[in-house]
Amino acid sequence: MKDAVIILCGGGPAPGMNSVSMSVAKTFLSKGYRVIGLHGGYSGLFSKNARTEDLTFFIADRYFNRGGSYLEMSRFKPTDKDFEENFNLDLFKDNNIKLLVTIGGDDTASTANRISKFLAAKGYPISNIHCPKTIDNDLPLPANAPTFGYNSAKDEGAHLARTVYEDARTSGNWLIISAMGRTCGSLALGIGEATHCPMTIIPEMFDKTQINLDKVVKLAISAILKRKVMGVSYGTIIAAEGVFHDEGIIEGLVNSGLNITYDDHGHPELGKISKAGLFNDLLEIEFKKLGLKVKSRPVEIGYDVRCQDPIAYDVTYCTELAMGAYQLFAEGKTGCMVYVDSYGNVSPLYLADLQDPNTGKIPPRVVDINSGTAQNYYNYIAHYVTEADYEAVKALGIENPEAFDFKKILNWY
Repeated sequence: MKDAVIILCGGGPAPGMNSVSMSVAKTFLSKGYRVIGLHGGYSGLFSKNARTEDLTFFIADRYFNRGGSYLEMSRFKPTDKDFEENFNLDLFKDNNIKLLVTIGGDDTASTANRISKFLAAKGYPISNIHCPKTIDNDLPLPANAPTFGYNSAKDEGAHLARTVYEDARTSGNWLIISAMGRTCGSLALGIGEATHCPMTIIPEMFDKTQINLDKVVKLAISAILKRKVMGVSYGTIIAAEGVFHDEGIIEGLVNSGLNITYDDHGHPELGKISKAGLFNDLLEIEFKKLGLKVKSRPVEIGYDVRCQDPIAYDVTYCTELAMGAYQLFAEGKTGCMVYVDSYGNVSPLYLADLQDPNTGKIPPRVVDINSGTAQNYYNYIAHYVTEADYEAVKALGIENPEAFDFKKILNWY
């Protein structure tokens, strides 16, 4: 019986899922392996009725540059009981599987880390290699290397945001945009910088003060007031989804009557509510209080950037990750994530080294708010009230312009 490799995809989709899985298939097929695709993410590893299919060259060649995921995904999170009672070792034994390739983000990587430990403890000779996926760009890769899918999502997100910005300019309105990113504001900031958005609000901004809805609203109004002073009546505001994931803000939303549900990993399922709509409602209340005549509309950027065809950068990057998975496997590496540097050199990032020692989870990477990228955006592209604008803001009928001073709100002085 041929040696085999099995591939699964976990979490939510990102551009390049097929590029990795099908490039893994092509690479291993060329080396004489049987390649098996596992549908249903991790749920298939903990079921006696795993849904699998052989991935042929013709399947791989048809789908490697397409959006979405040929292999059905899930957010299934196995419990300790699942590991002890339901792990489908027969799937590996019966098919002579030598390698499990997992493709996913921080939650998928954390479960991959648990699987690596489990296989090692049980003495099962099955290697496990993880490929870093997420449009959030929040896996801890060295040298600020991106996760695959991020650049494609940013490209499409910027396309949508540019169109929205033109709508705002044409109609003299403000468009309030929410962008995906649970704990990391990288996607929102990337879109904001690429579209010269006058205000991008990300959770990492609140490094010197506690985040709350009042401050988030004031940051948005700071940009609107500054543009009024400039004689500009339009613009966009982008807020990262992660702004609304803060525990204090979640508590406030629950107290307001919103029903918040949670996924298997304990994350609030805010995809079920419109963050842009919520944010816009809060802004409209503040507009009335201040007597500001501003017309605003909400726009969500999220699900529409996850399953698009990957751009050439991600197809190339994903192909290198796939070949890297083979290289690490051939070198006897296991329990690691593939890292490909800007020169195409491959090295392993061991999950045990990346994990939080207390939880075993892979902690997400966040935006370095003091980096050149972030500081240059906020210093040169973003618009907001400063002390020099106080008198002009007062002339707009705002009695307390200091309340909308960007750096005072964030305690950045």
